[in-house]
Amino acid sequence: MLGKMSNFKGAVGVSDTIFIGGGGEGYRDPQRMLLEYANRHGLIAGATGTGKTVTLQILAESFSAQGVPVFLSDVKGDLSGLAEAGSEDFKLHEAFTSRAEKIGFSDYIYESFPVTFWDLFGEQGHPIRTTVAEMGPLLLARLMELSEAQEGILNIAFRVADDEGMPLLDLKDLRALLVWVGEHKAELSLRYGNVSTSSIGAIQRQLLVIDNQGGTNLFGEPALDIADIFRTDIDGRGRISILASDKLMSSPRLYSTFLLWLLSELFEELPEVGDPEKPKLVFFFDEAHLLFDDAPKALIDKVEQVARLIRSKGVGVYFITQNPADVPEDILGQLGNRIQHALRAFTGRDQRNLKRAAQTYRANPRFDVETAIREVGVGEAVTSMLERKGAPGVVERTLIRPPSSRLGPINKSARAAFIKSSPIAGKYEEVKDRESAYEILTRRAELAAKEAAEAEAREEEAEAQEREYRTGRRYKGERVERSTSRSRSSKSDSFGGALAKVVVKELKGTTGRRIVRGIFGTLFKGR
Repeated sequence: MLGKMSNFKGAVGVSDTIFIGGGGEGYRDPQRMLLEYANRHGLIAGATGTGKTVTLQILAESFSAQGVPVFLSDVKGDLSGLAEAGSEDFKLHEAFTSRAEKIGFSDYIYESFPVTFWDLFGEQGHPIRTTVAEMGPLLLARLMELSEAQEGILNIAFRVADDEGMPLLDLKDLRALLVWVGEHKAELSLRYGNVSTSSIGAIQRQLLVIDNQGGTNLFGEPALDIADIFRTDIDGRGRISILASDKLMSSPRLYSTFLLWLLSELFEELPEVGDPEKPKLVFFFDEAHLLFDDAPKALIDKVEQVARLIRSKGVGVYFITQNPADVPEDILGQLGNRIQHALRAFTGRDQRNLKRAAQTYRANPRFDVETAIREVGVGEAVTSMLERKGAPGVVERTLIRPPSSRLGPINKSARAAFIKSSPIAGKYEEVKDRESAYEILTRRAELAAKEAAEAEAREEEAEAQEREYRTGRRYKGERVERSTSRSRSSKSDSFGGALAKVVVKELKGTTGRRIVRGIFGTLFKGR
């Protein structure tokens, strides 16, 4: 069995731990992660080229072997090798076996693992989608980099969708709803606050940017069924879900927002399990700094809340980044299991970050942590794992164990074969477009246009009947004369004409005669 270390002695049984590495000259005890504390989250940090990807790979292997499902993002395209066993023909075979012997990994074998490939674009794996409604206005505002006022209008749109019973499934639903909000802005402004046409236009432009980046593929149905990332293989090993992210990384905001949505969805959907014997799922967030770059405080607070509470749902979250300083302090303090690869300190800022990273570990009197972080080689790390009762372990220099699966990517034909034989093959490939906000609003617009056309037709018919009546013969056979030209009088002319008629009528009467007499009398007196 992968990870079996019968030659290691200790109070913790093999089935309760994950072997990280250790052993050899200059090192002390082997480093193990206790499965019961694996949901207390973790950190894998280090400069480019120091071995972070291999560390992620061996952790994914070990969790899978213990029956724990894994979800990870494959940023460089290297992690697809988990689906195939390593080979003695590989150029690092001798180095791997030598290291396994050096650290006491006596049962080291090459082995493949059950893998499910996912891809937001549907090219290198099963399509993975969510709906606009499930994403929610906060994450969408983050994705579109909206201002506070624009985010407010987005919240209004979501509220209207709820009140009107209009499901928001894909981007065309949201676009149609925003048009409707703009058409009814006067009414909505009185109810919810100012709705600006310019803000709606800004949101629509950002939706176009998302569309151009491939975000249209993210929204729609069938949406991801969370149960599909909790699968185990027939032999009890946890399936490793690999999200192809090499193309997705060209849109870093889309990448980080999607993974944060998935974390939030897990938090909302999973029941409380307390402290399980092993995690229900382990989630690896590669290039984690993208999540926190320029993130508003509301979003950071949400990530902190999810990280703090999701462990009670049995989910462990592991952030992979170049420097621990990339992770906010409040979140960094919750990461109990840490694997720190080498950091380079060339600038003053680098040196401050290195010192800060060293101060987060429980000191070891045998060596200086800051110096060790600077000096460890490729495939070596400074590690600290949670011990019994959740206490942080003393920091140790550790040789990371070699992977059992293939190091590097598999070829396209092999990937296609794995996708075709997947237990969820065919479930997500065909897009479904059920009735939602776009269809509802389109139908309403068509109905309103039809009613307007019918009303106009009735009005024209009434006008035609009136014209026919006017041109018809009266009962005595006389034809009503029609003017050959339309009246050009304005409202003021009509008013003047009416006034003139009143004056003429008055002049014909007694009062009029008195006025005339008075006028003439005055005139005559003037003579």
